[in-house]
Amino acid sequence: MTGRKEPRYVGKRVIKADALEKVTGAALFGADARLPGMLHGKVLRSPHPHARIRAIDCGKALELEGVKAVVTVADLPPFEEAKAAFGGELMIDQVHLRKLTIAHDKALFEGHAIAAVAATSPEVAEAALELIQVDYELLPVVENALDAMKEGAPLLHEDLYTDTLGERPKAPSNIASIIEGGWGDVDKGFAEADVVLEKSYETQMVHQGYIEPQACLASVDADGNVTVWVSTQGTFNAQRQLSALLMIPLHKLNVVPLEIGGGFGGKIYVMLETLAILLARKSGRPVKMVMTRAEVFRGTGPGSPAYIDVKIGAKRDGHLTACYAKMILDAGAFPGSPVAGAFMVGFAPYKMPHFKQEGYDVVTNKPRVQAYRAPGGTAVAFAVESALDQVAEALGIDPLELRRINAVEEGDLMTSGQKYNRIGLKQLLERVAQHPAWTQPSSGPNRGRGLALGAWQGAVLTTTAQVIANTDGTVTVVTGQVDVTGTRTTIQQMTAELLELPLELVKVNVVDTHSAPYTDLSAGSRTTYTMSVALKNGCQDLVAHMKRLAADLLSHPESKVRPEDVNYSNGRFWASRGSEQPSVSWREVAERSRTRGPLVGQGNSGRLPPAPTFAAHVADVEVDQETGKVRLLRYTCFQEVGKAINPQQVEGQMQGGAGQGIGWGLFEYYFYQQGKLLNPTFLDYRMPTALDLPMLDSVLVEVPASEGPFGARGVGEVPIVPPAAALANAIYRAVGVRMSRLPMTPENVYWALQEKGAGVTPRGHAPVSSSRGS
Repeated sequence: MTGRKEPRYVGKRVIKADALEKVTGAALFGADARLPGMLHGKVLRSPHPHARIRAIDCGKALELEGVKAVVTVADLPPFEEAKAAFGGELMIDQVHLRKLTIAHDKALFEGHAIAAVAATSPEVAEAALELIQVDYELLPVVENALDAMKEGAPLLHEDLYTDTLGERPKAPSNIASIIEGGWGDVDKGFAEADVVLEKSYETQMVHQGYIEPQACLASVDADGNVTVWVSTQGTFNAQRQLSALLMIPLHKLNVVPLEIGGGFGGKIYVMLETLAILLARKSGRPVKMVMTRAEVFRGTGPGSPAYIDVKIGAKRDGHLTACYAKMILDAGAFPGSPVAGAFMVGFAPYKMPHFKQEGYDVVTNKPRVQAYRAPGGTAVAFAVESALDQVAEALGIDPLELRRINAVEEGDLMTSGQKYNRIGLKQLLERVAQHPAWTQPSSGPNRGRGLALGAWQGAVLTTTAQVIANTDGTVTVVTGQVDVTGTRTTIQQMTAELLELPLELVKVNVVDTHSAPYTDLSAGSRTTYTMSVALKNGCQDLVAHMKRLAADLLSHPESKVRPEDVNYSNGRFWASRGSEQPSVSWREVAERSRTRGPLVGQGNSGRLPPAPTFAAHVADVEVDQETGKVRLLRYTCFQEVGKAINPQQVEGQMQGGAGQGIGWGLFEYYFYQQGKLLNPTFLDYRMPTALDLPMLDSVLVEVPASEGPFGARGVGEVPIVPPAAALANAIYRAVGVRMSRLPMTPENVYWALQEKGAGVTPRGHAPVSSSRGS
């Protein structure tokens, strides 16, 4: 591979590889899977947010005609010592995953699975659930993280002791862990500041809102071999979880990926699959399970609520002197909130001589949270970027200029203490400064413009791919990397580019765990970045194999060509010396594999450094002072994307993430009363629609990542980070009220306006203090 001077496919708006099967309905999703003789499974879920389970009687359910099996926690294999933790950006240990799958001695949230039924129809299975009798002892409910941390609060887990760097506490607690990080001396930094601002923020539990509910189909054969068809973000991740929970050897457990109708981090843990396998094993027939929308809201993993305190100090010239944040994140029923993600994101765009963060992972009687697109990022950016805007106002500095003054560059420290490799935040902010979205005046009554930044470090992990040259000259890429966002198309583009072959000769197959080498899950904006390296290695390996065959074809009796003397470019091989034959084609070499063995290139990427990325969002809003309704007039997403392999798909990721972030900022929240969710449907859980959003403009800034053949960066996480803060800053400039609690619904904005009009300090509005006077 010599490399073309100008890319032929990378950077082009190539049509999605799976477009036709998606639009024609031919693509198979979880709920489409079926097998002859299959049963339908349903789950009995706790109606109580916190209750001890004294007894379960399944007798009457088993007597109902059509019921073939019922399972409870008693059907799980005997528990052995925990050996592993699972997940992606949010890890969960084996003990807690087991208890999350089905309640043991206590139900810990409304919707916690208690038992499961397999029957000949969904209706019979539903009827059987009503016949299962459960004796509950109701327990006090712990509904939010602040109450959970109070002395004497009811305990969710009697064996949960706070994990800290210090000694183990003497008593159990609802605080699962406390982490700290930073550098320098923040007290010294705040003493040196001319302006110091302190403020508190709060965000609510929200759901990823994927359209496809969780679904699976499980089959167990006479030899105990298990096959499960799933909608998941990681087949090997699911395989490992199921193996640990059910004590099934990996070679007897095959996980088959179906199309996934959205995940956004919410389809990483196994939810139904364990129960489906138990029911299939017990009934002797395949079992299909599909959640209802209410089950998705109550029983899966939403995004974490947060309480965040921020303190920022700055000099008159705009340079930050110290930054501090205390983050309390609600994990739901089991430890594992996105504290680490919040740590990584909040102050990531800024240089800070003195810096400290504290994080608390707290359990409550709500569903165990899962990752939600840059987990922890939206909440902490809402706090940091809102506070930073107030600092800019106090200093009389343009909010964009304040961010430019403090923007990190290559060699500066990440919040983890590692140094940034090549990044393009400065270039990103320069693009904002020159764009009409920022330079054109925002005019009109009750209108305002807000700016906020976001960051994401990017996950890495392990990625593998096999690149196979077929005998007719076509190429098949085989991978276990689940296609969540259209990555089959980008893989096709990158492979065609690397092999210098026509795009139509390349096909990408995402296959099951028995057919592909191990690869990690699709999450954390890692797939395209790490896959580009795996493909480069796989394509180089394949071409090396083909050069050996090409050498034979180019040799003649008097002069044998050595493989190292063979060159390749644009579908042809030729020898630099020792051959009378000018060249042979890719197809001619590929045909030789019929007699010389398969041509397979093995590609892997692991231990890559992260490829951090940044985003800046600019929002123009209009606020109705009589109702508090916020109307979005214009929204522009600027993002550092490295190299956009497919600009159209990158723009889609940016717009999708921004839309979800806008929903988080203005509309969405779980509404609980005494631990019970009152809005578990899309009718009552308000998500933005096309009527709520203007066209979301996308501006791509290409600063290549330090690693990879093309310099691509992950793009899917960071666009959800800035929207809430950008909107809050815009609302302030429109009507003069600072919003410190999400979502900024018409009701919340209305009451903030009323408090302002009455001369009362608006909720969450903290005065700016000066340590040295004006």
